[in-house]
Amino acid sequence: MSGFVATALVTGGSRGIGRAVARTLAGEGFQVYLTYVSKAAEAAAVVAEIEAAGGKARAFALDVSRAEAVEAFFREEIKEKVLLSVLVNNAGITRDGLILRMKDEDWDSVLDTDLRGPFVCLREASKIMVRQRRGRIVNVVSVVGQMGNAGQANYSAAKAGLIGLTKSAAKELAGRDITVNAVAPGFIETDMTGGLSEEVRKAYQDQIPLRRLGSAQDVAEAVAFLASDKAAYITGQVLAVNGGMYC
Repeated sequence: MSGFVATALVTGGSRGIGRAVARTLAGEGFQVYLTYVSKAAEAAAVVAEIEAAGGKARAFALDVSRAEAVEAFFREEIKEKVLLSVLVNNAGITRDGLILRMKDEDWDSVLDTDLRGPFVCLREASKIMVRQRRGRIVNVVSVVGQMGNAGQANYSAAKAGLIGLTKSAAKELAGRDITVNAVAPGFIETDMTGGLSEEVRKAYQDQIPLRRLGSAQDVAEAVAFLASDKAAYITGQVLAVNGGMYC
């Protein structure tokens, strides 16, 4: 596909970690396609930031929990239209609650978005990358997918499942020069943590050897590394970005 611009697709790219990843990959020379569900203005702002810095970006409304929508998106916007070099599966939601009180719909919605969604995106991207004989896939998981967390059984299960998917896909796709890795953030300064009380924040920070919450940029730099040629011999790995919280 000579003549096509190398493109990085970042799901959930309108804010937080996704926004930082989109901006960082644009700075590395990728055209960035970012998706969002409901924050159109925030997604447009990310595109504007990237373009103001001399990069290229587009934003698309896409609910990754809807397989048919994901398939249509890849068919209409990606396949044979761009050189898909990188997929970053970042889109995710939380519906926290204790297991004894968790509703089926809260379990299903998190698993559909945080595990099934990345699976469908990975499947559709890998169809394209296999033909290209090259690609980088980075799944954004979580420290709670490694260690568990009370009140987040659904989110922890989804992220643990995504780690398993990462390792299995890495084995299947390695023969086509496609690497599949995961980045596991710890507690990061995002919208999800912005509402925490000072008491809760301190309790979290006390668990972190570096004694601070991470930044979205800390995660973005790890994603950019795994998406680069510098990580060409790394696949099937989980890169923890957690300040030493879970080693």
